[in-house]
Amino acid sequence: MKTIKFLAFVGLLLSLTLLTSCKDDDPMILPEPADMYTLEDQMGRPAINTVFVTSAEKDDFNQTIPSEQGAAFATKFQNQLLALNAGYTTNALGMDAATFTGALATDVLTVATSGTTTFFDGTNVLTGRRLADDVISVELLLIFGGPNGMENPGLTDDHVDANDKAFLTTFPYLASPH
Repeated sequence: MKTIKFLAFVGLLLSLTLLTSCKDDDPMILPEPADMYTLEDQMGRPAINTVFVTSAEKDDFNQTIPSEQGAAFATKFQNQLLALNAGYTTNALGMDAATFTGALATDVLTVATSGTTTFFDGTNVLTGRRLADDVISVELLLIFGGPNGMENPGLTDDHVDANDKAFLTTFPYLASPH
């Protein structure tokens, strides 16, 4: 009982000390925004940064805020798309090269607040991402599959059809570690 009273007294004493040491005229010093965080690697859409941004421009891309990425990188993304697939006309979404790479150059994960959440399910496109979505195969299909998704069949699927362990059905949903 003496220990509890002593600890309560010490806690009260510390609280009073903190309260009396702060004055109304003390300036609040906040860190500069640049001191709070550093953009290291933007990956709103998996593999897009990896495939479409050259090694020499990785830092520039990663430090560009998403609202400015489209203007700065869409043409470079289009050039890279056409270097990867010189025969590109449109993709399974009906997007020509400029439209497709313009959408990709702003590296954010779009999320629908209602309706289906999926990266691409044949109908819904970039409305979010479920853990089980086969994002890389979708991206390969859109880059190499042509208007009907059937061109270049050897390049339109990564052949990894599921996670190696089942995802949980409750939060945090990730598969258990090995």
